[in-house]
Amino acid sequence: MTQSLAPDVVVSRPTDSQPAPSGPDDERRIRRIAFGHRLSHWDVKLSPYLYISPFFILFAITGLFPLIYTGVVSLYDWHIIGGQGDFVGLKNFEWVLGQEKFWIALRNSFSIFLLSAIPQIILALIIAAILDQNLKAKTFWRMGVLVPYVVAPVAVALIFSNMFGDQYGLINNILGQIGLDPIGWHSQVVPSHLAIATMVNFRWTGYNALIFLAAMQAIPRDYYEAAAIDGASRIRQFFSITIPSLRPTLIFVIITSTIGGLQIFDEPRMYDSTGQGGASAQWMTITMYIYNQGFGVAGGGQFGHAAAAAWLLFLVIVIVGLINLLATRAIASTGTRSGK
Repeated sequence: MTQSLAPDVVVSRPTDSQPAPSGPDDERRIRRIAFGHRLSHWDVKLSPYLYISPFFILFAITGLFPLIYTGVVSLYDWHIIGGQGDFVGLKNFEWVLGQEKFWIALRNSFSIFLLSAIPQIILALIIAAILDQNLKAKTFWRMGVLVPYVVAPVAVALIFSNMFGDQYGLINNILGQIGLDPIGWHSQVVPSHLAIATMVNFRWTGYNALIFLAAMQAIPRDYYEAAAIDGASRIRQFFSITIPSLRPTLIFVIITSTIGGLQIFDEPRMYDSTGQGGASAQWMTITMYIYNQGFGVAGGGQFGHAAAAAWLLFLVIVIVGLINLLATRAIASTGTRSGK
């Protein structure tokens, strides 16, 4: 009579005709089998955690540690030259919150984020719906929408900053030829935000379109066939089948767009030659404000102020991300109940 304790390991159990092992060799063999069985049990229990551990180790080194260290720096009078100074507590936060430029930068960040994220998601959905059709050379078109993402952000910012030039820009030249007044793309607040949002949309719309396309291809085609038999048009199928099925993907894209939109730096930094966000800080973002406080001439190398502003930005992103998550879940649950 035998019992299987582990793969390829069989232990004989004592019977009436076979006495129990009593020698030292038999005892060592039983101990080895018991240890192998225990080791295979640990392997089943611990393997999943070992597989995902590299991500958490890398996150702790490159994400969690800098976040905690920035919080420590924000509590000291830390200078780029003198290093760590006296402990000041929350005075750096009070100083940042009392600066007018911080609130202007926060306003600019939200404005550019809204002007870029909303059109970007709508355009990405439309492009993904078109690419989901039975097109000729579909691989070519799907790769084509990703080309702007490959272009370096600095190159995109330089090209678009010249296109939106106040005097010799391409767009103002076209407006002048048709008899319209030129627009102050660099001197006015809203036009500068529109120009920077255009850069962001150019670079990230195709990337999000491919994410939506991958989610659309996972939708069962039986739904569309049944809807077509019932006489539903393509537009009705899009709003009644595609959009409800994309709710988890929409939540993911909205949250990632929120995080990236509020941390925008490359495009506004390269929008002009000075990189200061305009003469009146009309397009300075929070990340540019942090950079100027830590490394810019205006900030004077105050790492404590820069770290405090960075932590305030982190809290703003967390709050806005939670609001987006709750709002999208509420809309999704409402749609599910109405569909039932």
